[in-house]
Parts: sequence; C-alpha cells; structure tokens
Amino acid sequence: MSPLGKYYVGAAVVAVLVFILPVPTLLAWLIAIGALGAPIVAYFMLDESQRARLRRIRRRQIGG
Repeated sequence: MSPLGKYYVGAAVVAVLVFILPVPTLLAWLIAIGALGAPIVAYFMLDESQRARLRRIRRRQIGG
C-alpha cells in the first residue's frame, strides 16, 4: 500500500472513532474533514515546480 493510501486509511479510522465517541456532531465532522483534507491542502501549498517534481517522481515509481 502506498504511503498516501496508509494516510487515508488512518484518517478514515480516526473519523470512525470520532463518530463513535461521544463528541459533539459538528466537532466530529470538522475533525473528519480536516483529517481527510490535510493532504490536499499540503499539495496545494507546494510551488508549481515542486508539484511537477512530485508528479515526475510518482510516474517513475509506477513505471519501475
């Protein structure tokens, strides 16, 4: 499993636990959205050159 996939599985587990525990509903939704949206925010904080470099690295790893 890829590191990003592991992150999303962990975020999903956190989201399920937050909804099971007695936490106010709005807070539970905010925690779940924050855990699932963190990688997206981190990606958009990169410069354009860093994003291009990240895409190149991923393609090389997939092909070889």
